[in-house]
Amino acid sequence: MFEQYRVFKTQLAGREISFETGKMCGLSNASCLVRYGDTCVLVNVTASQKPREGIDFFPLSVDFEEKLYSVGKIPGSFLKREGRPSEKAILASRLVDRPIRPLFPKDMRNDVAVVMTVLSVDQDYSPEIAGMAGTSFALAISDIPWNGPIAGVNVGYVDGQIVLNPTEAQRAQSLLDLTVVATREKVCMIEAGAKEIPNDIMLDAIMAGFEEGKKLVEFILGVQKEIGKEKFPFESKEVPQELFDAIKDFAEEQVKYALDTDDKNIREERLAPIVTAVHEKFDEVYPEQEAIIDEALYKLQKYIVRRWLLDEGKRVDGRRLDQMRPLAAEVGLLPRVHGSGLFTRGQTQVLSIATLGTIKEAQLLDGIDNQTTKRYMHQYNFPSFSVGETRPSRGPGRREIGHGALAERALLPVIPSVEEFPYSIRVVSEVLSSNGSTSQGSVCGSTLALMDAGVPIKAPVAGISCGLITEGERWMTMIDIQGVEDFFGDMDFKVAGTHKGITAIQMDLKIDGLTRDIIKEALDTTYKARVHILDEVMLKALPAPRPELSKYAPKQLTITIDPDKIREVIGSGGKIIQRICAECDVKVDIEDSGKVFVSAVDIDNARRAIQMIETIAKDPEVGAFYKGKVTRLMNFGAFVEIAPGKEGLVHISKLAKERVEKVEDVVTVGDEVVVKVTEIDSQGRINLSRKDAILAMEAKQAKQNQQN
Repeated sequence: MFEQYRVFKTQLAGREISFETGKMCGLSNASCLVRYGDTCVLVNVTASQKPREGIDFFPLSVDFEEKLYSVGKIPGSFLKREGRPSEKAILASRLVDRPIRPLFPKDMRNDVAVVMTVLSVDQDYSPEIAGMAGTSFALAISDIPWNGPIAGVNVGYVDGQIVLNPTEAQRAQSLLDLTVVATREKVCMIEAGAKEIPNDIMLDAIMAGFEEGKKLVEFILGVQKEIGKEKFPFESKEVPQELFDAIKDFAEEQVKYALDTDDKNIREERLAPIVTAVHEKFDEVYPEQEAIIDEALYKLQKYIVRRWLLDEGKRVDGRRLDQMRPLAAEVGLLPRVHGSGLFTRGQTQVLSIATLGTIKEAQLLDGIDNQTTKRYMHQYNFPSFSVGETRPSRGPGRREIGHGALAERALLPVIPSVEEFPYSIRVVSEVLSSNGSTSQGSVCGSTLALMDAGVPIKAPVAGISCGLITEGERWMTMIDIQGVEDFFGDMDFKVAGTHKGITAIQMDLKIDGLTRDIIKEALDTTYKARVHILDEVMLKALPAPRPELSKYAPKQLTITIDPDKIREVIGSGGKIIQRICAECDVKVDIEDSGKVFVSAVDIDNARRAIQMIETIAKDPEVGAFYKGKVTRLMNFGAFVEIAPGKEGLVHISKLAKERVEKVEDVVTVGDEVVVKVTEIDSQGRINLSRKDAILAMEAKQAKQNQQN
């Protein structure tokens, strides 16, 4: 049933944002249409009436649906309709999922779905930020239990100034692409890509985004008081205190022993009989409560790990809070790939492989922003064997896409421009073993793979993760968290960067937010750690990018020709360019601007193709020398093709130094000869001389002999 139509307006980063509710989607638990500039996002939130049985997690789904009509495009697929979500849509979904998830009751098992449908896009007004604002607004006024609201703000750094929700033009100039999500009191999510931004500027940018976000939170709270529905009651799946106490008394010392090791396999071997013993003792006492008993065991492990940290400053593997696990790095493991790097941190191990391709092999994008191609691609695979499981491979999930995007964002600022390095680059990170922070391991391994491939990156990048434990006002951070500390801790603060500054941040949080002091300590701690990784491990494995590409990598050369000459280079029906590719065994890509990319495994072939293209694109000059092929013989001379589709005449008197009676006595069709351009007449006809070319070469050789 539709509610009364209401419109609520406020300011976000100095520009109006409005929320319309009560007009559309009357069967959702709540909905709103967000208007931010000409960007419009429709948000719906729904919840099931009953909890889902047999699960031990909160079943939340968040979808960001890109509609290409929002930017006036027809989908490019055969079906001409939107299909599976793009990687950017998945990343936008995760951007909203991560800050809202910790604010739902942890013991609720009702399905909750958030759907953000992008209806119209103004590139100066981020649909992701509008969608996040609409999600917060809809959840706040709905009857779904939720401890929000939140608000997200984009932050840029342009010309030395922090800019909130930058326009498209400002984003193009910005050294920072930061999203900060705030609650009323704390920062609850950070996602950033940056061009080597120092810690102090990053911290100021985060806090600027937080202060702006708080204003929208207060606005939504006001609307919630005015029209918000009463939150519905739900069946709690919280572990009964008496059951937890009973299991704690029965198994605490055994669980402590099981957890007290730096080896994940040993830990799991020790825990297995404890789990069996607990179920044997308590399944009959608490019938049909197996899931609750498992939750109680999880809660006991969490209790022990947190008490060790908070009361004793002890980590499960015996490390200090500021101590990293053993590190190792190798390069050049795979002989036929273009570049490879293996990075190991404790039991986390990632193998990254770099592949170089032509510019034409860049990824084509069909989305709601203005980016149409992607030259640097980073993909991350997390097979089941990496955690000792036996599930079949089903392609990348949202987590894998997110981790690949994080590594891509971390390395993109150091990738050389297409003018400096005219290649498409694909890096694939294969997780071989996982015990925490594989995404940051992939950053380190991928840096090594790129350097091994000979990619002249601007600076090496390393990544590291910082954890957090809180209790009331008490808190402590620890560097290089392993899996068990991620599971039972409150934060996974991932930071990647160079010696100079930060290139990427991703923060996952399980509590309601962070203070400025916690963020500052996390940034300082991760900076020290990544410098150590760079200097003591990665750069000792390979101190700089290799000076030459792998012999199996394509060698690429670039020239720029007059755009008016592109047609001549391509030829009728593509005949000329196809001939060049076939004769020289190369690939050629030509842009409308006149930029030409030639790639070949053999660099000499690429040089020969470049010479042929230059000859076609540039009018021959009198006095220039060319190596050409004899195409026709006439009584009065021979025609020589100096470039595909471009030939000139060598008169019989210019065929040799001596007198020539017959043309056939000197050359035959197919011969390759060096000729000199002697004349270009008013009709563009080219006269050539083999005689002058021979004399010039002999004179050059004589001069060299004298010098020797």
